[in-house]
Amino acid sequence: MSDRPLTTALPRAFLRSEQGFFTAFSLYTLVVIIFLSGLALDLAYHYSARTQLQIAADSAAHAALVSRQRGNPDGAKSQALALHALNMPSDRFGASLTADDIEFGSWEPEVDPENPFRPDATSSNAVRVTTRQTRSRSNELRTFLLRFAGVASFDVAAQAVYVSTRPPCLTEGLAAEGRIIIRSNNEFGPEYCVHSNDHVWLRNNNEFGEGARVSMPDLADLDMPGSGFGNNPGLEDALYEARMDIPFLDELDDIIDDLRVGQSPFLPENITDPVPIIHNVTGNQSLTNASLAEGRIHEMRCTNSNRTLSLPGHQTLRDVVIVTNCMVNLGTHSKLHNVTLASTNTARNAITGQAWVDIGLDDNCAAGGGSRIITLGDFTLTANMGLFGSQIIAAGDVSFTANMRGIEGASVIAGGTVDATSNNRFGVCGIDNEDRFVVPAFRMRL
Repeated sequence: MSDRPLTTALPRAFLRSEQGFFTAFSLYTLVVIIFLSGLALDLAYHYSARTQLQIAADSAAHAALVSRQRGNPDGAKSQALALHALNMPSDRFGASLTADDIEFGSWEPEVDPENPFRPDATSSNAVRVTTRQTRSRSNELRTFLLRFAGVASFDVAAQAVYVSTRPPCLTEGLAAEGRIIIRSNNEFGPEYCVHSNDHVWLRNNNEFGEGARVSMPDLADLDMPGSGFGNNPGLEDALYEARMDIPFLDELDDIIDDLRVGQSPFLPENITDPVPIIHNVTGNQSLTNASLAEGRIHEMRCTNSNRTLSLPGHQTLRDVVIVTNCMVNLGTHSKLHNVTLASTNTARNAITGQAWVDIGLDDNCAAGGGSRIITLGDFTLTANMGLFGSQIIAAGDVSFTANMRGIEGASVIAGGTVDATSNNRFGVCGIDNEDRFVVPAFRMRL
């Protein structure tokens, strides 16, 4: 038996004892696990909430910019707020989006690469939307377990920027959902754009200038002769793989309806009185400036859609809007200057023309004089056509026969195929100085 005093031996024995070590270690481990679990739970909640805010910001931004194309800023903001209320109701998420969080402006990375969005309340080019759950709005994100560590809530925000774009092929060029047919001996000037959402078919001796572009979703679908690129100079450099949204084709009915009732934004500037004049057409009828008041909208209603409106040969029609369900035929050497022709006729010969028709004024790219033709059917013209500063949009096919006198500063868009035939020259003006039907595509920017 030790002669060491009991009062000294017991504390030292207690300190040396390893009994209960794992109990203390387990308590410390439990505290760490609870902390890490709380951190993981609250961070997961934070990321989930931010993802929801981001999706809501994306949806609201897209809605605002689409609405802004046809309406004023306040109306566009109202549309965006209404959509956001469906995604994140205020009774659950508070004021996560207000009108002040929706900013219209322009996207100018070439001016300021670091801050390319430039606020401008009058612009319809871009929009920036910020969604928020913050303390200042009393809708902050509450924590679960981190509150025991002194973190009671998070501020969460997300931002989306959408920009309206006008691809070059939709302002000056050929664009089609179906095939584009380019036969032989055509010349495509610098920067000219040809795009098919199906594929491009071409033969020999077509020349493509510097910066010209020929695009389709899969370049393997390009259909050309066995001679390859050798007989199509510039084609290899012009090829580009892409798919393109062509929003015009989804908006044709709306565009025609707006024209019929004289509503902007598609009403040309040369229309001085937006109240339409109704013409009931019971038989075939000629179109002349004497019978159609300039500066007015004329709705030509055919009782039978097989009836034809004809522009006589060697006649010039100018400064009118014509909306019709009739078929339309443009006579030899006829001209359309500042004319908008909108056809709801869906026939293959909805709009046809004879030789030497001019659509638009041949003015060497000067402002004004261009015409606009849209049809829910097909558009077909015969030889020696001229297309200057004008726009053709067809839900069906567009076909030109050979020896056109020039396509310059013009846009051709088809829901079907575009047949550009042979011996034609295509060029760009490089400036947008004509009345156009503009239905932009929208892109998200990061």
